Amino acid sequence: MSAATNAGRAPYYFVPSPSRFPVQSAFGLLLMIVGTSAWFNDYGWGRWLFFVGLAGWLVVLYQWFAQAIRESEGGLYSERIDLSFRWSMSWFIFSEVMFFASFFGALYYARVHTLPMLGNIDHQLLWPDFKAVWPSAGGGVTASPANTVEPFATMGPFWLPTINTALLLTSGVTLTIAHHALIDNRRTRTIFWMWVTVLLGATFLCVQAYEYVHAYNDLNLKLSSGIFGSTFFMLTGFHGFHVFVGMLMLLFVTLRLMKGHFTPKRHFGFEGAAWYWHFVDVVWLGLYMLVYWL
Repeated sequence: MSAATNAGRAPYYFVPSPSRFPVQSAFGLLLMIVGTSAWFNDYGWGRWLFFVGLAGWLVVLYQWFAQAIRESEGGLYSERIDLSFRWSMSWFIFSEVMFFASFFGALYYARVHTLPMLGNIDHQLLWPDFKAVWPSAGGGVTASPANTVEPFATMGPFWLPTINTALLLTSGVTLTIAHHALIDNRRTRTIFWMWVTVLLGATFLCVQAYEYVHAYNDLNLKLSSGIFGSTFFMLTGFHGFHVFVGMLMLLFVTLRLMKGHFTPKRHFGFEGAAWYWHFVDVVWLGLYMLVYWL
């Protein structure tokens, strides 16, 4: 049961009532996963199941976050809860670091270990025409000695990825300006720079969408384009999803600022979203160098 407040003060540690939201959000995710799997295997109902699950999941998240905001604004969150949130967000970001480390590790292993090994003399009897070069830009190269991968062109750093790098780095600066403005209790200035940050994040996603269209239509670069295509789209695609999630965080924080939430001393909702956004920026810098340049 919920802990009661004493004399208008927050409880030592607020324990929320039993909630329906975890199981409902898990069910929405289950529908999304099943729908995605069916969609990828050319079942027509998979697409609709995915969108039904997505809609249900978003509705549950909206209700769940709204309840947490009411609890926070109602004075139920003490310093102990604030510390718990900070540790939770820290471990969540650490799990995201490990998530991207696995994909960067796959890229490293393919280029530094697998590729040279498949090209050595021990494997010449199996693939006598194999060329151990990176990237696999055509049939008969790298992962496609039997011409199972269509020829494609690789995506270089100019100009779309470089533009996106500038957008994300600029958004990190504008977010920091907004944070300092909030600490100085300059709410109007904070809201302005937060909207600029959200706009920069949305622009990044639009540029990446255009980049994907260009890759598919002009470069013939697809998820099925060998190990290069799979690692390229897995890294950039999942990063784009994280940018989308971070942009939603910043958008909701901005809307809360406009409603008068947060104070110069207590604003971890703002800080948690800022931590996540800076993490997304750092991941992109590594991705920009390892995927587009090297």
